[in-house]
Amino acid sequence: MKVLITGGAGFIGSHVVDKLLEAGHDPRILDLVPSPHHNQVDTILGDLCDPEVTRAALEGCDVVVHLAAVADVDEVAKDPAHTDTVNTRGTHVLLEAAREARTRRFVYASTIWVYGDASGPEAVDEDTPLGLPKHFYTATKIAGEMYTASYGELYDLEWTILRFGIPYGPRARPSAVVPAFTAKALEGQPLTIAGDGTQSRRFVYVEDLAEGVVASLVPEAANRVYNLVGHENTSVRAIARAVRDVVGEVPIRHLEGRPGDLRGGNISGERAAAELGWEPRTTFVEGVRRYVEWVTRDAEAPRVATASSTDGSAAVVLRQESSEL
Repeated sequence: MKVLITGGAGFIGSHVVDKLLEAGHDPRILDLVPSPHHNQVDTILGDLCDPEVTRAALEGCDVVVHLAAVADVDEVAKDPAHTDTVNTRGTHVLLEAAREARTRRFVYASTIWVYGDASGPEAVDEDTPLGLPKHFYTATKIAGEMYTASYGELYDLEWTILRFGIPYGPRARPSAVVPAFTAKALEGQPLTIAGDGTQSRRFVYVEDLAEGVVASLVPEAANRVYNLVGHENTSVRAIARAVRDVVGEVPIRHLEGRPGDLRGGNISGERAAAELGWEPRTTFVEGVRRYVEWVTRDAEAPRVATASSTDGSAAVVLRQESSEL
């Protein structure tokens, strides 16, 4: 199967390319820069928002996996207009190109943040009604879900929506929470937490997540929504402790919380397990250990990003800038 991956040079996208190759598929990358991990993979360089680029990228493809988006919440807050252009208009440009090309399936990468602060004794599943979002990033992802489903209804474009948990692991951008904590710990700096640190995040190890994306290409996933999440909720305080346990003893300090931060809910992954046969295999603690091993063995220790968020809310890592994916 020929599969186009937007944002395929970045963090999640590069792992999806790995898993597609392992499964015997033929990936093509659409991104702004070449992939540092796949110089032998068919690649088209260009802007997602350019219709000519997207039409050329989709030529001959059976499926498109749409990962590219501005997702760093700090960058979103600084430039909502650019975020809207990439996340909303870019998705529409790609949908229109897929309709014209008669692409078999449009796989849209969304986020569990669409559930907002949904919480309670019962797990939140894919049928839970979505409320008004607190953050503009989440608003653009909900818009993308609606665009995707409406194109399916109007133009018979088969689709699958994947709501990602918080991805982490090798190749993550330095300003994401696990890399930022790891970088600080490796430099002997205190780990800073916004708020009391009891906010919980449903993380998912990136290689497990990539396997879930590939699993969603099956016919049974047509016109379905899936949560691709880890088995456990992890508090931001527990993230800091896990990194400190692997790297070494450093202080943990608390800062004032920030507007728009979400507490996190109990998200169910049962549908993906039942219909796709997909479940995450990596515990959070094991994933942190693997990430730290990768940083210290295969890459330079990431520099501390002074403007980054280390409260875990810079969640789904799907930036247009591939060097930070």
